[in-house]
Amino acid sequence: MPNCRIYLALLVGAFLAGNISPSVIATTRGLTTISGVKVGHHTLTGRPTGCTVVLVENGATAAVDIRGAAPGTRETALLNPANVRVQQIHGIVLSGGSAFGLASADGVMRYLDERGIGFQTGAGPVPIVPAAVLYDLNLGNASIRPTSECGYQAATTANAQNVEEGNVGAGAGATIGKIGGANRAMKGGIGTALVELPNGLQVAALMAVNAVGDIIDPETGSIIAGVRTNDGRGFADARTILRRTESTGPNTPDGQSTTIGVVVTNATLTPAQLSVVARMAQSGLARAVRPAHTPADGDTIFALATGNRTEAPNLLRIGAFAADATADAIIRAVRAATSIPGYPASRDF
Repeated sequence: MPNCRIYLALLVGAFLAGNISPSVIATTRGLTTISGVKVGHHTLTGRPTGCTVVLVENGATAAVDIRGAAPGTRETALLNPANVRVQQIHGIVLSGGSAFGLASADGVMRYLDERGIGFQTGAGPVPIVPAAVLYDLNLGNASIRPTSECGYQAATTANAQNVEEGNVGAGAGATIGKIGGANRAMKGGIGTALVELPNGLQVAALMAVNAVGDIIDPETGSIIAGVRTNDGRGFADARTILRRTESTGPNTPDGQSTTIGVVVTNATLTPAQLSVVARMAQSGLARAVRPAHTPADGDTIFALATGNRTEAPNLLRIGAFAADATADAIIRAVRAATSIPGYPASRDF
């Protein structure tokens, strides 16, 4: 399979040339290319908001890296390599709805419990489902937010086929470029990307992009979406805004943005090794989001290893690929997004 950046470039070029439809560019295998991984979305179109579920029903080793100053998470302490009692997780939830959205994980636990999947205890299996949320309550009726039922429905629809990208699941209410205020922001979304070697090593990412800053193409350094100029027709450049001596800082409250995601490899890794992978994946986030890891963001990346490959892992290579896949998934999320009232999308420019 070609390198994901080359594949993305070919898809985008074909789209711009009019050779393929937007619906084609908005789906790809990505994360679900890895055996044993399923992805499901549930979208509440009334606001919009939603949740996205990554299922690993056979279990996966996991770790997490949190860089944003305003995270909303669940079960992350369990993923500390020092806490060795529980070695595997069975699902990850990414959700809108701010802290309310953490309830989505209850629905995924119910789904797995009905199927007898979980950490074995004397009283039966207990599903382990960490979660992270993004803030999208500023769009529409804030009383509409993901619930336990949202998580259950996402788990029910989870499959190993193409992953829908853009305005779905956790990306439904995602927005970006909020440093200039909501009236100059743009639509974010959710996207996935894969790096694969001929020897079968796979590293993939799924990212929900709700950043306060701009989205950058690391290959060219150009802005592909973000804070718009006052007339709404171009990009103001978040760096330029921040460097103005008369600027009082971002016009968005702290903690109301974030980029969250999951990186998965088919290698066999320990929790400590996965902590390195998650940390390196955050470097990919920083390449594609500017600024990243701010007081206004809760940037969180989970890293999972399915263990399908038993060869001794090259941790440096896997971590580097995790960063590449993360950056590519962020770009795909933004390019797949479509506009909603007040928030144009990258494809509109």
